[in-house]
Amino acid sequence: MARIHPTALVDAQAQLADDVEVDAFTLIGPNVVVGQGTRIGSHCVIEGHTTIGRDNHIFQYASLGAAPQDKKYKGEPTRLIIGDRNTIREFTTFNTGTVQDKGYTQVGDDNWIMAYVHVAHDCVIGNQNVIANSVQLAGHVTVGNHTLIGGISGVHQFVRIGDFAMIGFQTRLTQDLPPFTMAEGNPAEARNVHQEGPRRKGFSPERLSVLKQMYKLLYRRGLTLEGSRNEIAALRGTVPGADVDIDMMLDFLNQAERGIVR
Repeated sequence: MARIHPTALVDAQAQLADDVEVDAFTLIGPNVVVGQGTRIGSHCVIEGHTTIGRDNHIFQYASLGAAPQDKKYKGEPTRLIIGDRNTIREFTTFNTGTVQDKGYTQVGDDNWIMAYVHVAHDCVIGNQNVIANSVQLAGHVTVGNHTLIGGISGVHQFVRIGDFAMIGFQTRLTQDLPPFTMAEGNPAEARNVHQEGPRRKGFSPERLSVLKQMYKLLYRRGLTLEGSRNEIAALRGTVPGADVDIDMMLDFLNQAERGIVR
């Protein structure tokens, strides 16, 4: 049986795996599903149509699955989906989606999400991201994989953050941030290529060199965005294993409806 503190209120219709732990004074609603090995701290509220995967650690005072902060929301059964092995710290707020977009908010696997982070409706967060204290993600934001988002940063609605991007402390991000790019400031400006994250993931020195070349083509050569894309495409086939990074960058740039940080 799930280990539920006697002061917690868990609806009889909620589906909790048999080894889930629920601490004191936590409230779990009827449409909540929680996977094996997940620990839920005290004074949490988990409501709405919320599905939580395996081996997550949700700290005290988190609010997950509340209605979106969107005036168009009329009570539709939209969802919050959380994957596996995430750390979700104190006073975080994750809202469900809206029918005007995907209808769900999604958090992937192995993310480290610190205190006071807000994940608004229809956000999609990938895997293995570090999101520091008090980061605020507006609605419809997309965060890739292996990103680092510095504390007290704000991300405008519909903005996309590419894989291995890094955002400095107290940054205001209003346009898309390409993969492998470091940015900071208010408003955000590109500062450098982010190589340390890829290096830790085993990228070869030659592959890291391609990341640097792509950054220079985007930000240091004075090229138009179209010119940068063409020059980046010309790097294909030059370094073993790097084509996947080049294609990732080109796909991201081709979908940059809000423009990119420049």
